[in-house]
Amino acid sequence: MGFSIPHLLVVLAIAVLVFGTKRLRNMGEDLGGAIKGFRKALKDGEESSPESSKQNDNNDTQTG
Repeated sequence: MGFSIPHLLVVLAIAVLVFGTKRLRNMGEDLGGAIKGFRKALKDGEESSPESSKQNDNNDTQTG
C-alpha cells in the first residue's frame, strides 16, 4: 500500500498546478540552502569539539 511512481507524479503535477513552477523553484532553493547551512553548522561543530575536549583534559592534568 505504498506510493508508486505514478502516484508521486500525480502529486507533483497537482503541486505544480497549485503553486506554480516559480514558487516551487523558490521553495526548493530555500530548502536546499537551509540543508546546506545545517550541514555546515554540524561540520563546524564537530571540528571544534575535539579542541575543546583537549583543553579540558589539559586543565584536569595541570590542576589534579
